[in-house]
Amino acid sequence: MTQPGAENAIDVANQRFKLRVWITTRLWVQVIAGMAAGFALGLLLSEGAGLVAPETAALVGLWLALPGQIFLALIAMVLVPLIFSSIVGGLNGAGSGADLRAVGLRLAAFILLTTCAAAAVGVALAQWLQPGAALAGTAAAPARQAVASGQPAEPAAGLRALPDLIAGLLPTNPTASIVQGDMLAVVVLALLVGISVTQVDRARVAPFLALMDALLSISMNIVKWAMFLAPFAVFGLMAQLVTRVGLETVIGISGYVGVVLLGLALLLLAYMLVALVFAGVGPLQFLEVAGGNLLLAFSTSSSSAVMPVTIQTARRLGVPDSVANLVVPLGATMNMAGTALYQAVAILFLAQLAGIALSPAQIVVVSGTLVASSIGAPGTPGVSIAILVSVAGGMGIPVEGMVIILGVDRLLDMCRTVVNVAGDLVAAVLLRDVTAPKETPVP
Repeated sequence: MTQPGAENAIDVANQRFKLRVWITTRLWVQVIAGMAAGFALGLLLSEGAGLVAPETAALVGLWLALPGQIFLALIAMVLVPLIFSSIVGGLNGAGSGADLRAVGLRLAAFILLTTCAAAAVGVALAQWLQPGAALAGTAAAPARQAVASGQPAEPAAGLRALPDLIAGLLPTNPTASIVQGDMLAVVVLALLVGISVTQVDRARVAPFLALMDALLSISMNIVKWAMFLAPFAVFGLMAQLVTRVGLETVIGISGYVGVVLLGLALLLLAYMLVALVFAGVGPLQFLEVAGGNLLLAFSTSSSSAVMPVTIQTARRLGVPDSVANLVVPLGATMNMAGTALYQAVAILFLAQLAGIALSPAQIVVVSGTLVASSIGAPGTPGVSIAILVSVAGGMGIPVEGMVIILGVDRLLDMCRTVVNVAGDLVAAVLLRDVTAPKETPVP
């Protein structure tokens, strides 16, 4: 007969086992734990604590940051093939013929307008609330003089340069654009190739599409490997940063997270308002039907992972199959307004962190690049970080403060995925009458 003490010991062991399984199967828990542990270790190593000599603390910080450097390098390595293959595959999966012609332009307009509006909201909030100003100059090296000067271009000069800028969107040397990691050129090239693929005989492009599918699978698998390093990357990079900046980092994190969440909340409210005004779907009805779908999107942090559920939710909102099967897969790949808002706040946060005042012209260029990259970014954890590194590096904005963004990226990724999926559903509802008569929503 089992003794009461033994039963208690077994219960405790079972609870510990369940807790261990819960932690090891949830990456976001590991990342948050790594951030907290790194923050605590950084405080111990900081000059204010006085426990370790500054030279020793700096050396330890370099080694602690090594997993983070490897993590960022792995993500950046597969960014171009990941985005290119995802866009081509998404356009190919969107269908062809009458449905693509009827819905394509309207969906493209919706994606472009909402993504630009989301980026504008992010820029406005970041410029207004200045989340990185409290830490300005503490976590970044001096920037390039061209960016640090922040001299705005003359209006006339900007107008004269506009035709060249528009023509420059077309990658005249695709190989060079891919090698240099020019994200805007890669996105434009992928869109042109993806649209062209839909106009060519399916039998002739089948090998190319199979190659794109294989390239996407391989790239996502490498990203999956990189994400195993995420907790260690956050731990080491956070420890290195806090070693230098101390408790001030808390202010930077809270301000940055608050601005992003405020922007995402405003964007979600705007989506529901659009659904109410233009499709007659009220916020309560929308949340009642789509609530489970949005919660699943929050937990998985992937628009692609919940795509089948999103299609079913769209059907319950009265969207015909022909529209749901077309809009939702393409939206899961290209409708990333929440990501655009997040990246707009993040890039300005990095600039403020480095003490850089970007000119209006520079903000427009950066925002345009981020909008294009967001539209082409697959819903894979870690990709947004790599895009930010690429864009910030191209503008001469130091990326040492990326650890603050990386430390809370998982939480914000879960939140922006909810907004992205909500955007897919709103797009489907708005387009439900384009190719078929209106259907009565299923309660």
